[in-house]
Amino acid sequence: MAPKSLEDLLQSTGNPVHLLRNSQAGPNVYPGVPAEYTNWRDEQQAWQKTCVLFNQSYHMADLAVEGRDALKLLSYLAPNSFKGFTVNRAKQFAPCSYDGYIIGDVILFYLGENKFNLVGRAPALNWVTFHAETGGYDVKVELDQRTALRTDGRRKVYRYQVQGPNAMKVIEKALGRTPEDLKFFNMTNLTIAGKSVRALRHGMVGQPGWELFGPWDDGAAVHEAIVKAGEEFGLRLVGGRAYSSNTLESGWVPSPLPAVYSGDKMKRYRQWLPAASYEGSCSIGGSFVSNNIEDYYFTPWDLSYGAFVKFDHDFIGREALEKRAAGPHRKKVTLALDDQDVTRTLGMMFQKHNRSKFMDWPSAVYCMHPFDKVMVDGKIVGVSTWIGYSFNEGKMLTLAALEAEYAEPGTEVIFVWGEPDGGTSKPTVEQHMQTELRATVSPVPYAEVARKQYAPGGWRASQG
Repeated sequence: MAPKSLEDLLQSTGNPVHLLRNSQAGPNVYPGVPAEYTNWRDEQQAWQKTCVLFNQSYHMADLAVEGRDALKLLSYLAPNSFKGFTVNRAKQFAPCSYDGYIIGDVILFYLGENKFNLVGRAPALNWVTFHAETGGYDVKVELDQRTALRTDGRRKVYRYQVQGPNAMKVIEKALGRTPEDLKFFNMTNLTIAGKSVRALRHGMVGQPGWELFGPWDDGAAVHEAIVKAGEEFGLRLVGGRAYSSNTLESGWVPSPLPAVYSGDKMKRYRQWLPAASYEGSCSIGGSFVSNNIEDYYFTPWDLSYGAFVKFDHDFIGREALEKRAAGPHRKKVTLALDDQDVTRTLGMMFQKHNRSKFMDWPSAVYCMHPFDKVMVDGKIVGVSTWIGYSFNEGKMLTLAALEAEYAEPGTEVIFVWGEPDGGTSKPTVEQHMQTELRATVSPVPYAEVARKQYAPGGWRASQG
């Protein structure tokens, strides 16, 4: 009999690490948009030099949470404070397990009285749904599934981001007036092409800009108006290839493995989750291998979210995080891979034998949750969790969490590329050999403008 729940699946397969390392799922896909509108190099360059339009209407799921207890539920699941959180605001929502490890990372929108929306990958949304259904809360939840998992091709809401140095000029042209000066993660209502639009001050590439969303049927008209307004300002549409690499410059880790596979207190949740859920079918990969699944989990401090953790309310994971708060903590950094070593690794593709793992551009991610070893003098000092090429920087970059003593900018480390023993059985993994590349620890975000202009007082600014 096929396993029905995630718990059944784990019991039938044994170690969750082996299950996930050999998952038949490939990397996260970006449906609904072409791989490239022009070419990914120009599309990358536009978000630094002119502006871009990201169409985010397809690849993320939305979860509406409504009802008298909605705020109570969300606050109980979030380590960050809800003091001062009011209608027309948004915030990072990164719930933790009872043991203080990140389950997921999404954006929470406060749309109206007792009305919220969560947007992002499935794990955090599943966690909220479980507690809404089993916790006795007076709430209603409704999932608007991502396009790849539906057949009708429709969503409830379209979602666009206009980002880059010229973004606000495009917004002004589309509005026909000067836009208001929104603070970060604040929202407002406006009209574009005769359609009512909600706008959020946000950014995916560390550049100023707005996120625009509204009813699905209004999306085409709003999109057309933005594209037309952007013609004189160098606006480019961004395809799936470039989109998946933008996080390398902004410094956001999009793929924390959901910390749900261990812990007795999490068992009831695993029994609730279907075996075919995201958690049961996602993939991990890379040179880092441990038989302990908890070695793949992240704490809020690993992702630079430590400053968000506030012990001013009761929430799941509070006791564990209070014990962790004093440290030591790993620190999130950017690794700039050595140009010669990258060239050597690419050159191995022209050998008959002993080839390295193929390193794709601009995103070299080949599983849903990458984990590569970072070493100093033969010792593992951290893990890299996202990798790709930035045309803006002319560098192969990775995002990593390192032990604090090795996380100072300028520190030389070794990045290990490829899986051991010729690779796992994932469909994205060919037979290959591991190779080591030198890397230099660098600030996160790597792009200076992201550190200085993105969100005053936020985690990016704290990186210096």
